[in-house]
Amino acid sequence: MTSIATDPDWTDRGQDRHTAYWRTAAFGELTASAEVRREALARILPRLKIAGRCTLDGRFLTVRGDLRTYRIHLGSANVLMAPDDAYLCIVPARGKGPGRVFLPFEDERLSLILSKAFLLAADTGITDASILVQIERGA
Repeated sequence: MTSIATDPDWTDRGQDRHTAYWRTAAFGELTASAEVRREALARILPRLKIAGRCTLDGRFLTVRGDLRTYRIHLGSANVLMAPDDAYLCIVPARGKGPGRVFLPFEDERLSLILSKAFLLAADTGITDASILVQIERGA
């Protein structure tokens, strides 16, 4: 998918006429592929170590961390934080590391959603300063 909605750095580019589009596309209604992703998550989640911290809620995977509760959009993989729906920018590391998790299908967005869910479920263990500043700002 090619869109500013899938670019986690886009909001850093300032206010302009595309902000409303970004917000709608980044957190709006799910596409057909995102609906399939939601169905796959419904089957996968109960088997995960973090299952007790996760719920599927409409367009979002809600993850309860110790510091905050997070909502990961199933279409864009963008994250909002409770209580004020503040945007949390998590930029995936560039390049693929040796510790890749095998999924029996190809959906990079689902992999991204799951990796964010595992990270945020254990939010007290996050060491990345840029993520911590955002989490602590409104906590």
